[in-house]
Amino acid sequence: MDFLSRRTIRKFKEKKVEKEVVMELMKTALVSPSGRNRKPYEFVVIDDKEIIKKLSVAKESGATFAADAPLMIVILGHENPTWDDDCAIASTIIQLKAHDLGLGSCWIQTKEKVDSEGNATDENIKKILGAPSELKVHNMMALGYPDEEKPAYTDADVDMAKLHFNKF
Repeated sequence: MDFLSRRTIRKFKEKKVEKEVVMELMKTALVSPSGRNRKPYEFVVIDDKEIIKKLSVAKESGATFAADAPLMIVILGHENPTWDDDCAIASTIIQLKAHDLGLGSCWIQTKEKVDSEGNATDENIKKILGAPSELKVHNMMALGYPDEEKPAYTDADVDMAKLHFNKF
């Protein structure tokens, strides 16, 4: 897989993501690395358009595009010392596997966000999904078949000044 061709996608075709594709994607997510192999992550896969629309306004800005996504995944975690990192790893693996399967994706940040009325985004999401109160929302992911084309990154996009060997 060419990782330099993976780009954030915010426009999706009106095409349902097939169940087999979703299951392949989620199998990969469910074996994501985690601290002490605790696997604190939980995933809610949403293809119901009404629920997706509600989730797209669970935060004040930056998620309204997701109302048109055919698929969303909400990544939650059971709190432990590495839950945040473990959920981030699983989320990244979802994006990479989605790209490998021909899907586009966009990570939607939820941490410490609020909706237009000042309500906590994570509480909004848990209420919409009926998620247990002890779970923490890590992020949401909008996915689908891309309806926009973005060029792959090139060597000119790679800032080698940020790369260090042995010492800073």
